[in-house]
Amino acid sequence: MSGAATASSGDHNNLRLPTPTLDAESQTLLQSISAQGGYAYARMAALAVAGDQSAAEAARDMAWEQLHSGPWHSVLPVWRDAYSMACLNVAKNHFAAGEFAEALGALDMGLIMGGMLLRKDLHDSVVLVSSEARKKAKSLEETSGEFKGQKLVPEVPVDVNEVLKILPCRSLTCRRVEKRSGLSLEGFLRDYFLSGTPVVITNSMAHWPARAKWNHLDYLNAVAGNRTVPVEVGKNYLCSDWKQELVTFSKFLERIRTNKSSPMEPTYLAQHPLFDQVIYVPGCLMYMFVCTRCVSY
Repeated sequence: MSGAATASSGDHNNLRLPTPTLDAESQTLLQSISAQGGYAYARMAALAVAGDQSAAEAARDMAWEQLHSGPWHSVLPVWRDAYSMACLNVAKNHFAAGEFAEALGALDMGLIMGGMLLRKDLHDSVVLVSSEARKKAKSLEETSGEFKGQKLVPEVPVDVNEVLKILPCRSLTCRRVEKRSGLSLEGFLRDYFLSGTPVVITNSMAHWPARAKWNHLDYLNAVAGNRTVPVEVGKNYLCSDWKQELVTFSKFLERIRTNKSSPMEPTYLAQHPLFDQVIYVPGCLMYMFVCTRCVSY
């Protein structure tokens, strides 16, 4: 990436976030915002570009108020772009000061709540900030998968009889679906795909890096701990105590690990394109051969 930070982790004076789209579109965007009555925002944004952190925060607060001025569908797109712009300016100042966690938090809010105009700048900035953060704190991203830290889900054998007790009565009255271990592509096509017969394919994902890495808190915290993600709290949205929150991924993992969310108020990730946001996670996944080879039949 051109214009990437060249300063060492011990010298933050030369750290900067290149934002080519923002640089090219800022004047046009500010004119559009002013045309919608956002004169105060435009003044704060101009100061923010000059490095005024308090002005950057003020501009972000103004845009945030506009995002919540009515139903989400009624919010003018220009204010969503204004929020993205403010988040980039806030992140720039934090990044220049070596405050990587704060910079990532601002960028994530721009990705989650902002518009589409500056999305590439936001994504590219996340890449750069994350890279510098990994230089500062040793990352486990490139390890072989031999982790010694605490596991998210302990490896315990599954008691099939106990699982069957959970299922409603007569829920398994249909014909049992056949299981095949290590099924070849030819066998899948011949015996199941062409005839439209369902089959459970086992032992086909053991080589996925996610099988090892995603079960270790150290790895998940290293690649995504400082990222902000939307979560939902409560059994379902019909419950009176159901709510939505924005928390760091590390805080979400901590809630799971310590069982701080009660059975009546479970915390879970909201429906959100997480793999688009946290770009280091998808590399742990692979497509199964039956998904990549059979779509043309």
